[in-house]
Amino acid sequence: MALENGSFVTEFILMGLIDWPDLQLPLFFLFLLMYVITALGNLGLVTLIRLNSHLQTPMYFFLFNLSFIDLCYSSVFTPKMLMNFIFKKNVISYMGCMTQLFFYSFFVISECYVLMVMAYDRYVAICSPLLYNAVMSPRVCCSLMLGSYLMAFSGAMAHTGCMLRLTFCDTNTINHYFCDILPVMQLSCTSTYINELEVLIVVGINIIVPSVTIFISYGFILSNILQLRSTEGRSKAFSTCSSHIIAVSLFFGSGAFMYLKPSSTGSMDEGKISSVFYTNVVPMMNPLIYSLRNKDVKLALRKSLSRRKFGSES
Repeated sequence: MALENGSFVTEFILMGLIDWPDLQLPLFFLFLLMYVITALGNLGLVTLIRLNSHLQTPMYFFLFNLSFIDLCYSSVFTPKMLMNFIFKKNVISYMGCMTQLFFYSFFVISECYVLMVMAYDRYVAICSPLLYNAVMSPRVCCSLMLGSYLMAFSGAMAHTGCMLRLTFCDTNTINHYFCDILPVMQLSCTSTYINELEVLIVVGINIIVPSVTIFISYGFILSNILQLRSTEGRSKAFSTCSSHIIAVSLFFGSGAFMYLKPSSTGSMDEGKISSVFYTNVVPMMNPLIYSLRNKDVKLALRKSLSRRKFGSES
């Protein structure tokens, strides 16, 4: 019986990452470990920022949101991905697939703009330190985050709305480990021209605008760093910036490779591998990059642990 939107498919089958039986169990444990590190790292950072008053600054406000997004983002698809490694047939309902697609789109677009806002925050802090408190006021910070979430919501609604208008007749096997836009769109038995156009416009805006802004911001930051007289200060700043730029490049580069190129069956297999970077690797790396190399976070962690130790002893 057809669904209300005219689709005859009531469920989809997720193929998974790769179809090599001998690697399924090792990959299950690998991605389970990555998910545990991602969840604990981001949850720990969210808790730490929330509980420590000296971390209530614009930079940590944005980092709090980034960690929250990464925690939710990785939880949208990782459980289904892990099921692919241990079950022969991984089924997801039509509405479950559309729901997963919406929340995946929402959180991934949110991350694009939060990374952009964080780069702008660092640009103001390093290049205009005297104006920092005025420029990055609490009202401005909240407005920037609200704008990020509104852009994400509009993008997710556009992707999901366009997907709901498609009809799926017979083929229901998705060549991916979650309900991503392009693999689902390939199964449609009706024209996908409008969807392809929508993906090109929405993804193009949400990748190009944040990534260009980020690299311009870091360009000004690096230019400012080069003017520092202290060699130690320069090397420390370069080390911090380089790790941020690597994470951002992986996230936006792998996303652009997946979405901003002509799709085909062969390229979809390549896209699955590249999507691992922006779905699994970057959310795991962010807490390590933005916290373990940060003195304030280390200090807050030591204080929290010492308070807990003192409380248990008393």
